[in-house]
Amino acid sequence: MRFNIEQWRAWAPGLESTQQWHNWSKAPVRVLDEQQQPDVSFIAPMQRRRLSRLARMVFNVAWPLAETLPALPFIFASRHGETPRTLALLNDLARNEPLSPTQFSLSVHNAIIGQWSILRGDTSEMTALAAARDSLEHAIQEACLLLNEGAPAVLVVIAEESPAAIYTPYIDDVPFPYAVGLLLTPGDDWQLQLNAGNGPISEWPHPLNLLKALCRDHPLIHYWSRRQWTWSRTLN
Repeated sequence: MRFNIEQWRAWAPGLESTQQWHNWSKAPVRVLDEQQQPDVSFIAPMQRRRLSRLARMVFNVAWPLAETLPALPFIFASRHGETPRTLALLNDLARNEPLSPTQFSLSVHNAIIGQWSILRGDTSEMTALAAARDSLEHAIQEACLLLNEGAPAVLVVIAEESPAAIYTPYIDDVPFPYAVGLLLTPGDDWQLQLNAGNGPISEWPHPLNLLKALCRDHPLIHYWSRRQWTWSRTLN
């Protein structure tokens, strides 16, 4: 799979600018989550009131990447999705309370790309993925298929929300909430190759490791479930 990363943006609590991410990449640490809300002031108040924090994270990184472009395909990936919304629905069920149709419709995995399509007025092909710890690579693979079919650009966003404390024994791959947005175009700057292989599991999620590679231009290999993903970059 070959492609260019035309632009990228990322958000986490206290980490928004490119310089802040460059500084983080030099000495990665778990940042404190104090429930900061990403800036989505470019969306009208009545429209943004339904956006969860996960959705705001996605819009925060994706909107500036797409702002000056015509309609384009969008790949959204998240292993865990809207865990706060789904937990609230489960609690309602446990109390035998009626479920909110609005909350249910916004909890499904493709709700965010639905909101994106409505707010952007964009009816391009959009896909929501939920893979394992290599969700990023599966999203890139999907985007490359669209580029090979003639799409001039594809927007890829992978985001994870902090899970509620009840999920702590089961979710161990979200050190803090984050969103990473990539604008991919056809080209040969990057190559992603899949092979069978086992190796050490990284301390950080794959998207955060990619940010480190983007900031510091170092090689990148990800292992997960007998899969070896090798990222290589052609530097001119």
